[in-house]
Amino acid sequence: MFNLWFGALFMLVHFTLFLISYRLFGRVGVYAWIGMATVLANVQVVKTVEMPFDIVITLGNTMYGTIYLASDLLNEKYGERAARKAVWFGFFTLIASTVIMQMALVFRPDGSELAHDTNDALHMIFGLMPQIALGSLCAYFVSQFLDVRIYSILKRIFPAPGQLWIRNNGSTVVSQFVDTLIFCTIAFAGTLEGSVWLSVFLSTYVIKFIVSICSTPFLYAARRFTFKEEA
Repeated sequence: MFNLWFGALFMLVHFTLFLISYRLFGRVGVYAWIGMATVLANVQVVKTVEMPFDIVITLGNTMYGTIYLASDLLNEKYGERAARKAVWFGFFTLIASTVIMQMALVFRPDGSELAHDTNDALHMIFGLMPQIALGSLCAYFVSQFLDVRIYSILKRIFPAPGQLWIRNNGSTVVSQFVDTLIFCTIAFAGTLEGSVWLSVFLSTYVIKFIVSICSTPFLYAARRFTFKEEA
């Protein structure tokens, strides 16, 4: 049960820090958060944790969910163009960090034991298989642009301020389904049996869905923030 309750606190901290970043730095803070989140989500994903009912999940789902929160906020307050720019920003950050860290792993460590232990740890975290890296990049690119597009459509159909939850959850539920499908298909193709693949897919999507629902109040709070320089 510890992981369940600590996971709830973990999620609360993510959303709270996102609000603080936006409150302190405005739209720039949202872009900065997206850049950070794309990197941290892919670092956290290498760690698996056990939840009640023997469900094993990977970390990174909460951090990844804040990227959808960020793009929806930009779409809501600044328009589809700003949201698309954020997607490109996150995609570039993900590619750049991957390229830089793969090059960093090529360097030979010095002869000390600490250097070798550190090098092994870096390889474990950043030396992901090309198949997983490709799955992550493809899933991010397709799902994020899909989320922006669906949100814009729902914004025209459900424009009322009180219908924000429809725009937010409606776009995220669909786009995260596509994200999970693309990632699991590419990353685990030929490595998992059908039943195991389906279990991983369903558990991952359910966690992302829960994160999306929980993020809605924070989106309502962020929408109320005003900034003189953006007036």
